[in-house]
Amino acid sequence: MDGSAIEITTHTTLDRIDAAEWDACACSEAHDGRAVDPFTTYRFLKALEDSGSVGAGTGWDPHYLAARQDGQLIAVAPLYGKSHSQGEYMFDHNFAHAFERSGGRYYPKLQIAVPFTPATGRRFLTRPGFDTIGMGALVQGAVQIASDNDLSSLHATFCTEDEALAGAEMGLLHRTSQQYHWANNGYADWDEFLAALSSRKRKTLRKERRTAQDFGGEIVPLTGDQIEPHHWDAFWTFYQDTGARKWGQPYLTRRFFDIAQDTLRDDMLLVFALRGGVPVAGALNFIGRDTLYGRYWGCTEHHPCLHFEVCYYQAIDYAIAHGMARVEAGAQGEHKLARGYLPVTTHSLHWFSDAGFRGAVADYLKAERAAIDEEIEVLTSYGPFKKINVEEQQ
Repeated sequence: MDGSAIEITTHTTLDRIDAAEWDACACSEAHDGRAVDPFTTYRFLKALEDSGSVGAGTGWDPHYLAARQDGQLIAVAPLYGKSHSQGEYMFDHNFAHAFERSGGRYYPKLQIAVPFTPATGRRFLTRPGFDTIGMGALVQGAVQIASDNDLSSLHATFCTEDEALAGAEMGLLHRTSQQYHWANNGYADWDEFLAALSSRKRKTLRKERRTAQDFGGEIVPLTGDQIEPHHWDAFWTFYQDTGARKWGQPYLTRRFFDIAQDTLRDDMLLVFALRGGVPVAGALNFIGRDTLYGRYWGCTEHHPCLHFEVCYYQAIDYAIAHGMARVEAGAQGEHKLARGYLPVTTHSLHWFSDAGFRGAVADYLKAERAAIDEEIEVLTSYGPFKKINVEEQQ
């Protein structure tokens, strides 16, 4: 690789970037199967844009970042101008309040992220062979854009740990948080997973599944061509209800699901609870190469334990049946712990224009990382799995 100059450009629409070129950076591994995750693929981000889920009036203004060397696209990033902190799940409201109390203007800011998606994945998307130079160019370009426009800050959320460590070496601030993920330890089936739990927890999960499955109907998983356009009418009702209660209004538009039917249904697993053939509850998951990502849930009827079954246990069943390594169940929710989802560390990177504020945040994040590490250790000890005596292992 030579030292040719790298050109950085921003684009307010993905129409200005060729889909194959974007995906050569975002998911080059997909030529022999699935992408590691679907969320930075051209088709997913384009669905957000074309559906109006991002763009004018949403507080997520696209400025997709592209790096070219000798005319070749070597790196891209999903960059957005943000006028609020909604739909990010790596909460920075405390930063915003502190920045504005000190006389600054926190918004707008820049965000390298997948909107509304708290799933870990690459955020600095580089063509194979350009990992280091590509990420360096994207970071430098994004910081320069923030600085040239007198913006308060730049954030890259739910990046990989490798990206977080590399970004810290470049002078960005590294923040950690935690989620609950289920790990497949080579289980042959649900019963083998249950066998790894303590006796009390095993009984609890069996009871919950029996209770849920006695709701008076059937539970049906759908993916690919099994998903039909009319299914989105039911799921939209569920999504609206949950979105209104959690966020005030849904982040995704109805049009997103119509586009998803055409371009994303092979990346999706819909789980419906049907009573009399009518969906009364449902969960939407996205399918990665070795991870199932739980995203949205909703219902029109409330039945005991049905949420656990449709969201968590059906996801575990699918992951085991398809040899997947993990289920990521989204943000928050300590109730997931008792159901086999253990705490794991998530990562983000941050840059602030004001040097004094940057130093204060660095001190805060150092203490926060220590607290997160301790919390994960404590929560893991309360997990449902059998406790193995160290002497027995030796």
